[in-house]
Amino acid sequence: MTSPQVAVLGAGILGVSTAVQLLRGGASVTLVTEAHPASGASGRSFSWLNSGGGYSPDYHRLRLAGMDRYRTLLAENPDIDWLRFDGGLYWEMTAPDGGASQTAANPALAARCEAQQDQGYDARLVPADEIPRVVSGLDPAALPPTLLFNPGEGWVSLPHLIRHLLREFELRGGTLVTAAGPVSVALEAGAAVGLRSGGGELYPADAVVVAAGAGTPEVLGRLGVGLPDSSEPAMLVVTAPKVHGLRAVLNTPRASVRPHPGSRLAMDSTWYLDSITRNENGGWSVDPQMVLDLVDEASALLAGHPRLVAQSWRIGLKPVPGDGLPVLGELAGVPGCYAAFTHSGATLGLIAGELLAREIMTGRRHPLLAPFRPERLAPDAAVPGG
Repeated sequence: MTSPQVAVLGAGILGVSTAVQLLRGGASVTLVTEAHPASGASGRSFSWLNSGGGYSPDYHRLRLAGMDRYRTLLAENPDIDWLRFDGGLYWEMTAPDGGASQTAANPALAARCEAQQDQGYDARLVPADEIPRVVSGLDPAALPPTLLFNPGEGWVSLPHLIRHLLREFELRGGTLVTAAGPVSVALEAGAAVGLRSGGGELYPADAVVVAAGAGTPEVLGRLGVGLPDSSEPAMLVVTAPKVHGLRAVLNTPRASVRPHPGSRLAMDSTWYLDSITRNENGGWSVDPQMVLDLVDEASALLAGHPRLVAQSWRIGLKPVPGDGLPVLGELAGVPGCYAAFTHSGATLGLIAGELLAREIMTGRRHPLLAPFRPERLAPDAAVPGG
């Protein structure tokens, strides 16, 4: 049987993961990106690997499978410094009265812990004075009375992972097309037959995958597929190298912080998002003071309060489907065209690519993706002719 030819739009984690899995399955793959690998949302993702957010059973199951694939990758590559599972620490605003008991201090935190435990998710409430025994690098005096610790959580640097996967992509004979400009899905008799670059070049294919991050709804919109979109601005700050001692991921009311390769830290938050503005040229701006304030928020949590310096910050849209859930699978109205659009691109990056590739190669819909198919949001999408 002739191996299928597949064209993948987007060289973020979803597109690259899908492309590599297709190559492993015997397909011929052309990976097309409007700019460069990891230049979009994957390049500015906080990429916390977790499933502790009170998700539905179906979504929780898919996220756990995603975390499992990362653990397998780490077991196969134990010396990498861009993927770790050293736990996650979470807390919310302490009650104004500063109550002493862990439940009185923040009942919402206790409820979150109990809900996670009810799902079989490893979750523990830890008093602040005991934190140094479970999480290194923090100043206990800067912490609330009680924190939620999830030992099984981790983090990944997606640009590092994408480079790792692209080496395999090249070795397996994949074709990478960069700086292609605005790319569209080519149709014939209503079915996808390839991708067309901004310069008009056609990359023919038996199947197409659209994994263009926050640009996915626009690409699909040209096909008459109205995909609800709640994408919003986000910013990731990475510090200059500094000895910090932190190993776990922190998710706090004022700063989310994680280790980053090269003795750096990566961080983001939401309190400054109203200050992010879109420029006339399509780029993004933020008051540099907001970056300094975020770095100071992170420093205040760390033992010794090291002086952190922001080395870079990247701003852009974070892909978020209209209902917050992933959109994964073939479009009902456009045969041969598959969508990959999700807010949880990091946690789902490996498993989504694996399952989409399997569907393309076998023609069989995978049951894990049943709740996340595009038709739930765009059931009656009209497809333009030819």
